Amino acid sequence: MYRPYIKPVAEASPDVKVPKSRRSKFVLLVCRILGRIYLFFFLGVVRIVLRKGEHIAGAYKRALAGDSRCIIAFRHPNGGEPQLLMWFILFKLRAMARKFRIRFAKQPHVSFVYGYEVVRWGGVIARWVMPGLGSLPVHHAKVDSDGMARIFKAISEGPYPLAIAPEGQVSYTTEAVPRLEQGTVRIGFKAADRLYREGKTCPVEILPVSIHFRYGRMGQWSLNKLLRKIEKYTGFGGLRDKAPFSERLRRARDRILEHNEKRYRLSPQGSADGNQDSASGNRGSFDERIDAIMDAALDRAEKILGIKTKGNDLMERVYHIRQICWDRMIIPGITSFKGRSLMERAVADLNCGEAWYASRHMELVDFCWYFRIPIPEETAPLYIKLEYVQNLWDFANRSMGGAYSNRVFNVHPKRVLIQVAPVINLSARLKEYHENKKEAIKAVMEDLKNSFLDCIQEAAEYQIWGGLCPASQKPLPSDGINSSRAV
Repeated sequence: MYRPYIKPVAEASPDVKVPKSRRSKFVLLVCRILGRIYLFFFLGVVRIVLRKGEHIAGAYKRALAGDSRCIIAFRHPNGGEPQLLMWFILFKLRAMARKFRIRFAKQPHVSFVYGYEVVRWGGVIARWVMPGLGSLPVHHAKVDSDGMARIFKAISEGPYPLAIAPEGQVSYTTEAVPRLEQGTVRIGFKAADRLYREGKTCPVEILPVSIHFRYGRMGQWSLNKLLRKIEKYTGFGGLRDKAPFSERLRRARDRILEHNEKRYRLSPQGSADGNQDSASGNRGSFDERIDAIMDAALDRAEKILGIKTKGNDLMERVYHIRQICWDRMIIPGITSFKGRSLMERAVADLNCGEAWYASRHMELVDFCWYFRIPIPEETAPLYIKLEYVQNLWDFANRSMGGAYSNRVFNVHPKRVLIQVAPVINLSARLKEYHENKKEAIKAVMEDLKNSFLDCIQEAAEYQIWGGLCPASQKPLPSDGINSSRAV
């Protein structure tokens, strides 16, 4: 019997109440006890290695002593980065810093900034853990003066660093920096300006952090398993040919592309063979065709919702649609449907159903924007091939109505490399900020992007699996998780 890949949502829910952010000792104790288990069984992590640890240790020493204010700008390509960073900072950073002969004035902590939608789809556990760890919620696509006030208060008063993902959301690619939003830098400059006007001399610093996954022999087995799953879903499951790895990827990718073109009644663009790729440097037919699909999908979603196109930026339209969809599926300001008429409830359910179907188009665009990357060759490193195959599965998943929550295909075991870059001192650039805010923000954004690119380059040159590294490099004295104990 046929069953839909994703079950539609057609019943509106009352608003989700998010508890006030606080630092709960009980939540911290539970996270300390269950943290290793979560990282291993849910994320597949058996070891964490920190490189350039002196940067994060120094930044924390200054912040916890009240000599600075720190914003941790972390990359967010996979989804598990906040959990990894939170666990490492809370329970491993202090011991690591001692190896650099650095002692903190207080126990390290960090406040993560997250979107309200996270606790909406994250469930009861997320609504309990995140506020209990002092994380700060904020609306991404609409005015949220209360949320911003909490963020500025946390930076101004300190002493704990604030963690923000400058990419704004999961970016699906570790080895490139496709886009950065200005929010992190704008918040940092405004906080630095406030402290300056209040006569406080402590600088506001941005600490760039990049997280990378690496895999052992089991990674190849997971790759083959996932690729066979993709071929099954796209109609190639019965083939037993020995096509090259890149050809298998291209074949499945193009089949998914064709299904989306039929869905939106589009004609293939570009070359007749449809096999050009952006790997050569020219924006080939795949890029043109996926751009046409994204435009059609956003147009379809906006028509379903009955809204006008907001702005020319594609991701701005995605955020706008996402916010409206969430507000129609989980209705803000309504704590219960008791006392409301049956007709009012029925209309809310109809709006919810329309929003759910509109969000299927939005979710496709949200992923496709980042998927315009070349197909890896057989000789590419395993982590690059695995990331692409994971994304290829997500392309199929979104095309069938899925979302990020259906993307997960954990690879066990994996090792994590946390690469840290030197801090960017925003207070030292206040003069430029006062003279020309736009140019000052642009300059810091460029420096932040270059810091991430440097982290990517350094991580690519470091072999974490098997304890090996290039002869010119020595691993820093930090081992967040010992594989034998984690197992």
